[in-house]
Amino acid sequence: MRKKIIAGNWKMNKTVQDAVELANAIKLDLAGCKEVDVVLCPPFTALKAVSDVVSETLISVGAQNMSSEDDGAYTGEISHTMLKELFVRYVILGHSERREYYKETDLWINKKMKKALEKNLRPILCVGEKLEVREAGETESVVEEQVREGLKDIPAAAYTELVIAYEPVWAIGTGKTASSEQAQEVHAFIRGIVKDMVGKDAADAVRIQYGGSMKPANAGELLAQPDIDGGLIGGAALEARSFVDIVKAGI
Repeated sequence: MRKKIIAGNWKMNKTVQDAVELANAIKLDLAGCKEVDVVLCPPFTALKAVSDVVSETLISVGAQNMSSEDDGAYTGEISHTMLKELFVRYVILGHSERREYYKETDLWINKKMKKALEKNLRPILCVGEKLEVREAGETESVVEEQVREGLKDIPAAAYTELVIAYEPVWAIGTGKTASSEQAQEVHAFIRGIVKDMVGKDAADAVRIQYGGSMKPANAGELLAQPDIDGGLIGGAALEARSFVDIVKAGI
């Protein structure tokens, strides 16, 4: 059985003080949670503060991005060394907002994936289609290209460490949500791609999250699907009660 993983992507929200308050509130309920892997992904400015809050708990900390380079003249970038110094374990890569607003390509994302794994960080690879792609019936071709290119040349043994997040772009921050059947269909499709790329064992082991407006009201139904192994939570992760309720739906 694959252990569920629920990660809260706080995006560009929360000052350091706000982040500490939210992390403390989540910690009250989930500090000892063993049934689900819980990950908090605050902005870079709050990583140390949140790491300090959850340091003696089972809650992990994740970053929202990472450079593919070790160090050097890359203004505004954050390296794996900087993240690990703050006890970061996970890093979100290829989020749809990074692809859309900052023009990150599959090739670039693949370099980041390889660097994260090389440096013993656990990457969360985001893939997903826009509304016009789904309406044109091209979901599978777009998702397949993102999966194959994002995971290119990554060995089968690494699939126990990485996570894939399927995030239909049309369901992020819009209040729209893929039905549990729609989400399951794409998750199963992704698992099939992984099987074709690196074999059944890796496909059975890799965890695939759903990342499109999961909230307490629909979390239980989504998480009950056989190929949905967790959630990458946006808006609902900014309030402790709703995030905790989503985690508990996965237990």
